[in-house]
Amino acid sequence: MERIQFGTLSISSCPVNQYMEKFFESSEAPDTDIETGEQESFSLALEKLQNGNLDLLAMPARLLHGKQMQMYEADCQVHGARTPRTPNMVLVSENKIQYQPKSAIILCESKLIRRQLRRSRRGMRVLSPIAFIEIEKREESLGNELERYSWMEKLRQNKEIDGYVIPRVIYSTLNISERRHTLLPDPQNRGDNHFLPTAYSDLVVLVGRKSYPNKNAKLFSEIEGETVWKIQNHFIGGMDENQLNGIGILTRHRKMSTLMKQAEEHKDLTMEQAFHDLEGEANTNEVLVEFRIETISNDGRRTIAVDRVIPYSGYEVAMISTEKDWRKVIESSEIAGIDFFNN
Repeated sequence: MERIQFGTLSISSCPVNQYMEKFFESSEAPDTDIETGEQESFSLALEKLQNGNLDLLAMPARLLHGKQMQMYEADCQVHGARTPRTPNMVLVSENKIQYQPKSAIILCESKLIRRQLRRSRRGMRVLSPIAFIEIEKREESLGNELERYSWMEKLRQNKEIDGYVIPRVIYSTLNISERRHTLLPDPQNRGDNHFLPTAYSDLVVLVGRKSYPNKNAKLFSEIEGETVWKIQNHFIGGMDENQLNGIGILTRHRKMSTLMKQAEEHKDLTMEQAFHDLEGEANTNEVLVEFRIETISNDGRRTIAVDRVIPYSGYEVAMISTEKDWRKVIESSEIAGIDFFNN
């Protein structure tokens, strides 16, 4: 096989270059000649793909949102994706959410996570950094992601705030010593708080020319990552930024044994019965695809959500029907006068 020119495009919350470097050093890496290089921007990388100076580009799926037409006009497409490793955010604070003092100040850039925090605990002041600056009448200039989180950490150390929410990978990059509390999608006890990841969180897509051999691209792709990309792109690919920022979405492959153990712990009879026949035997040996999507009102008091678990062989058909159900629920809320996106 000829040498593969492989490019990466990274952001602080999704350092694709580090992810791919780790992959290339692993036993799973393809046994072929690969030349890698970090790209300056999506537009410049597209030019290199067009003129043949680049074969594949690994990039955060979040950066591709709203730019797919630009990709198609360059005669390129998504050839694959890699599974998110750290999609969940963490709360940096001395206390867990339930033990925060009354009127605790928590800073969070994500509109979705702010709403999830308000849902989980009443009484906290959950603010965006910009709102905090305006309320405190400060003169601050927020820089890039790393600078903003370093600024929040200084506020916490000075006890001006009680905590802040940060991507797990940036938490590790800044070597923060304070305790972290991961905001997980699966609560320990049924009925406890859950936190779905933000749209495209930690998802990496592989972009290449339409004519590029698919078998070559698959050397770097992962089946679960492709599932995550297809479903998320189907549901949220056409949303504007305002809608996208208010969506929590999770797609992952699950083993039957793991789901059944979880259903047993939470006494979820519906889940237990869904994949067993009348004699109690499992009715599928396939990998299961779990899909969850939600949006929350600004005060955290109302949630619209759809959850599905589907055998892998049928997930693409189920994806279409589930999207119809989702749209109906959203339309019903709009008819009832509840706006989840414009408040």
